[in-house]
Amino acid sequence: MSGEFDAWIGRVELAEDAVTPRQVRQMAATLGADAADLLPPLWHWMGWPPETPMAGLSVDGHPARGGFLPPVPLARRMWAGGRLTFHAPIAVGATMQRRSEILKVVDKTGTTGRMVFVTVGHSVHAAGALAITEEQDIVYMAMPKHFTPPPPIVAAPNPEWSAVVAMDTVRLFRFSALTFNAHRIHFDLPYAQDVEKYPGLVVHGPMQAMLLLGAAIRVRGATPQRFAFRGVRPLFHYDALALQAWPTVSGNQPLATTIENDLTCMQATVGWSA
Repeated sequence: MSGEFDAWIGRVELAEDAVTPRQVRQMAATLGADAADLLPPLWHWMGWPPETPMAGLSVDGHPARGGFLPPVPLARRMWAGGRLTFHAPIAVGATMQRRSEILKVVDKTGTTGRMVFVTVGHSVHAAGALAITEEQDIVYMAMPKHFTPPPPIVAAPNPEWSAVVAMDTVRLFRFSALTFNAHRIHFDLPYAQDVEKYPGLVVHGPMQAMLLLGAAIRVRGATPQRFAFRGVRPLFHYDALALQAWPTVSGNQPLATTIENDLTCMQATVGWSA
């Protein structure tokens, strides 16, 4: 219903946190990466975890609706994608200040029914300088009666490079713990199958993004200026995950996470130059 959540647009939330050396070592062990003195791009997502008491959680493990985010009355919610610009590095352990604002709320109807998209803007400062600007897209929709996979998107042939990452329930648990993400679709198989109608545990979108960008940085040997990603198909704990990239065009390199038959789960681009 158009305008139902207009009162939430422009709401602002301020928060402060730091990502510790221990968290960085644990995330490096989870993703198969190297720990360093500077926070790798996207690893700021370990900051500002929800601190909602158990009594304040919904059945899905998320904090109950309302508060900073609008109380959208649709049972399923997902982090659909985002866009980031990296302005300055952040030292591990540095205090980070984040300003968050509800930028827009879009209510639309698609083939699966009503969907509400909430876009949240973040600006992150560290050491007195702007380090990251970011927009996150959150989508809400009704709980389905059965799992219907989205129309397949087949990745382009002949990637510039490809890397296989073994996915399993232990990696999902570790990532959930490090981000304090209690969404049950990532660790509670009966809930994921019986309530949200997924065939398996869902691999976190942020973990796919971190694996994908981390691989691109290792291959390129450079720090990116921009990164954008969008989930187009759920990835499950039993899927054979591949990270893929194609040649850079005008400073932007296409990336994707794919599974069997080159089906795309996440589309992304990384920008290496202004």
